[in-house]
Amino acid sequence: MKRKLITISVILTGLFAVIAAFSFPYDVDAPLSAQEMEKARQYYASAYQSSAAASEKASSEAETKYLQVAAEADQNSHITEQVQDFVQRFHLQQRPVLDIGSGRGYLQDLVENYTGLDISPTVARFYHKKFVLGSATAMPFADNSFDAAWSIFVFEHVPNPEQALRECRRVLRDGAVLLLLPAWNVPNWAADGYPVRPYSDFNVAGKLIKASIPVRTLLPVRAASRVSARAARAAAFALPGPTSLHYRRLKPNYKDYWMPDSDAVNSLDRYEVMTWFRSRGDDCLSCDGISGSVFMSLPPYLIVRIHKRPM
Repeated sequence: MKRKLITISVILTGLFAVIAAFSFPYDVDAPLSAQEMEKARQYYASAYQSSAAASEKASSEAETKYLQVAAEADQNSHITEQVQDFVQRFHLQQRPVLDIGSGRGYLQDLVENYTGLDISPTVARFYHKKFVLGSATAMPFADNSFDAAWSIFVFEHVPNPEQALRECRRVLRDGAVLLLLPAWNVPNWAADGYPVRPYSDFNVAGKLIKASIPVRTLLPVRAASRVSARAARAAAFALPGPTSLHYRRLKPNYKDYWMPDSDAVNSLDRYEVMTWFRSRGDDCLSCDGISGSVFMSLPPYLIVRIHKRPM
């Protein structure tokens, strides 16, 4: 009996190690070419053309679908209500607040002192409050400019997310609060729309991928994958000093917007991002006392209190 238990333990340990190896977020920030940045800018600029005034040229079907799917995601996730709760909880109505990746600016009236930042120049027409054209990885603001910031469904589209997180900390003041709600753990099959397209769209390999998705999305399978990856990172988190941000880089589909996050460029894990902040002395205000556990259960968003160390 004892030998059988040892054998089972060895098998389970080996299986855990294999899952961890496949699930580990190996990617880190890498410099982007000017061509890659320009391609992303053009894509998001064209995506918002479909909301132009009636006198402007009609948009393409793909652009219309982009806006429709994005609007449905906002509504289904009750984004306005969540951000409104954030504003009220931290008394931000009169404070200077930054909306990172503000898109069409649908949250601009939740606070008085609002600034929207977006990479797309075509969204400027949606604003009656301050709008600034710029990238999340190089924000055109001075250090310590804002008391709060939020970013909704944006960071999965930022090619260098760690640089964007650094920029968040730079432009926020000591004691500021940050609400982050990206699409966490974006699957690599979103770009090709496997869940929403028929089997007839795919070759044999594609059909196998589509057939595997119901199993791969089961809660036990997803939990095993994420917990094993988080456990592998826990050793690095235990070391002194700031950690680097690890994530999975994805190949975005800028041609066909099949489903939410078809255009995502990375897959971020909440535990990884939370610990990135904590290793710099910041507090996770949405972790409910279990922020050190790889088994943690978090709400969809992260709320972080920034604590800047004296220089």
